[in-house]
Amino acid sequence: MTAGVSARQARREGRRELALLLLLGAAGAGVVLLATRQGWAHVETAAPRPLPESVTTETGQALVPAAGALALAALAGLAAVLATRRTLRRIAGVVLAGLGAGMAVTVSAGISAADVLAAASASTAAQAGSGVVAGTDVGSTTGGGAGQGGPAGAPVSGLPGHVVFAAFPWRGVAFAGALAVIAAGILVTWRAARLPVMSSRFDPPAPQAGPAPAVPAAGQAQAGRDSAALWESLSRGEDPTGTR
Repeated sequence: MTAGVSARQARREGRRELALLLLLGAAGAGVVLLATRQGWAHVETAAPRPLPESVTTETGQALVPAAGALALAALAGLAAVLATRRTLRRIAGVVLAGLGAGMAVTVSAGISAADVLAAASASTAAQAGSGVVAGTDVGSTTGGGAGQGGPAGAPVSGLPGHVVFAAFPWRGVAFAGALAVIAAGILVTWRAARLPVMSSRFDPPAPQAGPAPAVPAAGQAQAGRDSAALWESLSRGEDPTGTR
């Protein structure tokens, strides 16, 4: 009785641990996706009067597109963790940790003002159908906690512009999400042999093996005599289903 209770408790703890690991990885990948869809920088373009000044917002997805792709791949890796067992699950954990490391490297890489201006030029050209960018010096603005400016780059649509990085540290949020994915992958690799697997009732049934039951010789002879008598009665024009 005690052994049965302890086995059930171990299964419950294993399922809880697996759910927490999957939740940790999914939360980390979701945080990265959320952070990369926020504005990481702004390009303020001064237009000639009386035209108003325009502000273009560049998201993390436009600046580091690989981060979002790696986050989606990490979500697929979590599905592989759930569907595999033991060695394959350990491999899936290593791949998941590698995807998290790739996200961390991508979002922590330096982003200059020239990168922001290039992304803004690309988005402007895509919206207009075509765009020609001329080279000139661009100043940087800082202050008021708005962010940190960068070096000179190419203006948007031939007009001088200033790059202002977002005050909220979305890159730090994305980096924290990447660390969560790395932790989930490492824990899955470490605990792969102890984590529960999917129930075997979802597996296809195994084919039944074994010889067919043998029919006694006497039964075969009786069946043959009954068949012969049936055909003889039909030949004589008698109804074999009738009663005498």
